[in-house]
Order: sequence, then C-alpha cells, then structure tokens
Amino acid sequence: MNIRILKSLHIKFQNLRCLMIEVWTEKYRPRVLAEIKGQDDIMSRLQAFVTTKNFPHLLFTGPAGIGKTTAALAMAHELYGDTWRDNILELNASDARGIDVIRGAVKDFARTRAMEDVPFKVIYLDESDALTKEAQDALRRIMEDYVQTTRFILSCNYSSKIITPIQSRCAIFRFKPLPKATVEGILMKIAEVEQLELTKGAIELIYEASEGDMRKAENLLQACSSMTKKVDEKAVSAVVSFAEPKEIEAVVKLALDGKFLDAKKRLTDAMIAHGLSGIDVIKQIQKEVWNLKFDEKIKIELIRICGEIEFRMVEGANEFIQLSALLAEFAVVGSKK
Repeated sequence: MNIRILKSLHIKFQNLRCLMIEVWTEKYRPRVLAEIKGQDDIMSRLQAFVTTKNFPHLLFTGPAGIGKTTAALAMAHELYGDTWRDNILELNASDARGIDVIRGAVKDFARTRAMEDVPFKVIYLDESDALTKEAQDALRRIMEDYVQTTRFILSCNYSSKIITPIQSRCAIFRFKPLPKATVEGILMKIAEVEQLELTKGAIELIYEASEGDMRKAENLLQACSSMTKKVDEKAVSAVVSFAEPKEIEAVVKLALDGKFLDAKKRLTDAMIAHGLSGIDVIKQIQKEVWNLKFDEKIKIELIRICGEIEFRMVEGANEFIQLSALLAEFAVVGSKK
C-alpha cells in the first residue's frame, strides 16, 4: 500500500480517537457548580457570585485537568441557561495568542451587551499564560474599558506568567490537584454507567499516572475500555506505557547495592518494553526514592542526583547516557550508606 495512504489513514484514526475522547469527556462534564468535585471551597465562592449575578474578572490558576474550564462553563450554564453559548466567548490562548486576536474577536465580543437578565457577557481565555506580552497589555485596557458589559475569566497553569496589572484586576482562584478519593469516585461512577469492570489496582495505577488530572484519568479509562470491558492493571499498563513501581524499585535497589550492570540492563529493558522516555523514568525513580527505608540524608542526596540528571536531559543530553550516570551515582551513594 502507498505510504501516503498509510499516513492519511493514520491521521484519520488519530483524529477519530481524539474526537471519541472529547465526546467521552464532554459526556461526564458537570453542568452546575455543585456537581464539580474536589474543589469545594472554590465552588462555594463561585456559587455566591452566580447567585448574585455579579462578579469581578476572575483568574483560575492550577495544573491541567482539575476543573478550571469546567467551572467557567458551569458558571455560564447557571447564569444564562439554554442560551449560554450565545453569551460566552471561549478562546484557547495557546492557539490564538497574538495582539490581533485580542483587538479583534475579543474586543468585538466585549463591546456588545448581553440579551439576558444578566447585565454582562463572559469571555473565557483558556491557557492565558500563553498570551504574548503585547496581547496582555492590550487585554488589560479592554478589561477596564468594557467592565460594564463583559466579565473576563482567565485560566492558566502558571499565574506568574500573567502580568501584574491583569492579576490586580482579577479575583484569583488557585485550583489544586484532585485528591485520590475524588478521582476514584468519578472513575467508579463512569465504570458503572459504561458497564465496565474496574479493579482497585487499575484505579491506583490510573491515579498514579494522572497525578490528580481528571481529564487524563478519564482519557486513560476511555482508552482502556476500547480494548476490554475488564480494566485491570495489565490493561492500564499497556495504555499508559508506565513501568510498574516494582520494576523501578528493583532497578533502584540493584544500583544502591552496587550491581550497576544489572540495574542498567533491567532499566533499559523496562524502557524498551514500555516505550518510556528518560523524563518518565526520572519521575518514577524520584517517587520510588521517597519509599526507600533509608536515612533522610541519603534520600536527599538521591533526590539531588535525580534533579541534576533531569536538568541535563531537558537541556538536550542523551537520555540513556544520563540514566546510566544516574545509576552510577546511586551506586556510589549506596557504597557509602
């Protein structure tokens, strides 16, 4: 078969899979603030704003997949009802982050009044920390000039990348990663509705891989369910390309015992078997270090080594050479303990 046709089919399959995941996520997205889990303090404050139908510009900050976009859309649902789509402009600033977008689409939407009993419309800028400095400067003037007709909700992963004048114009809400109990409850609810058999071990592995990111957890469950109705640890491991903690623990212990070549071979085998990158391995090794029954000073030294090796890989160093260097460092520390 022609290689161009194969590439075309691959792209279509990837787009279809992304669409399936998007539909899956949208299906379980809460429509009111009270349904959002894991951010109770923030939701109670936002609910007060919705009840009074008045609030300042808002800045949502925190890691990905923890409810920032869902909270903004839930507010729109409660404020405008069935006509919510006509009264909210949702833009992803990482795709459209130039000054032309701010002066064009954002300004045009901001200068028109809402048709409902709520006296303003909402502009939601997702990933606003990707906006250029010039775009943020233009945005702060628009936020000030059209405050009578428009409220802005900005969402970002790093509030430090938002210029101070914009931060001072907003009420800041800091979202935190979802706790394990919340993620487990949502996954169990999805499994019940979708008639999936979800094991305890699978939930543990999904949470460990997602790190409190509910969107990632749902996507992992969606990918697993496409292969089998019984989602267990084996199914999750196949999807996430995630080495089991026991494998990484064995590698760390071999290195600390001075068995450098055995540790290197076992780590290389795990990386090839699971398709892991060097950064993925460093993150897992760092987690396993904290579980070691060693003196705190030794753990601190091992974490320092992980940080140094991770920095080298981010700067472009060869990951296999750097991981070998990490195991060598671990062996040196192990010989002193």
